[in-house]
Amino acid sequence: MDNDEVLRLLGRIERADEAAFRELYRAFSRRLYAYVLRQLGDPAQAEEIVADSLYEVWKAPARFRGDAQFSTWLIGIARNKVLMAFRSRKPDSKHEDLDDVAETLAAEDGSAFDMLANAQRREGVRHCMDKLSDDHRECVHLVFYEGMSLAEVAQVQACPEGTVKTRLFHARQKLKNCLQMMLQREGGGRLAGAASTAR
Repeated sequence: MDNDEVLRLLGRIERADEAAFRELYRAFSRRLYAYVLRQLGDPAQAEEIVADSLYEVWKAPARFRGDAQFSTWLIGIARNKVLMAFRSRKPDSKHEDLDDVAETLAAEDGSAFDMLANAQRREGVRHCMDKLSDDHRECVHLVFYEGMSLAEVAQVQACPEGTVKTRLFHARQKLKNCLQMMLQREGGGRLAGAASTAR
């Protein structure tokens, strides 16, 4: 749904048109839910944040001026609620659909990552994602899972595009270093086991 269609719906929502709100909800709630769930790992809390975020649109549809993509603007609303949830609890370590991240890192450094099986890659990325800062982890999610451009991520994170580029660079480096350390430890364990068997 493009911004022109969104603005038409918002105009109807401003007149308390519930059918228009339901149409907007159907169009954007699934993607918003996927974003929040990946951040928090809690389906019930994700549903609550999606409902709260879209309710803000119902209360004040004129807040969206069409300067950005509506989905980017809406994720920005949800992000603030996610950050509040982070402050109240430590998020579960649940990150879904890690294949894209693992494959990208493998392509960047095949010599190390080709030695890991797919399942090991996914588990390794999950473990290493948990070690990233909130901003770095969110940046990876928005680029890899949401398919956002750096400019769109900058709008969501309320920072310059250059900051997003730096965060993404450092996040990739940290993920690669973390996975390489896991690979080295695993290799060391195999060597130790072989030495023990030889005795």
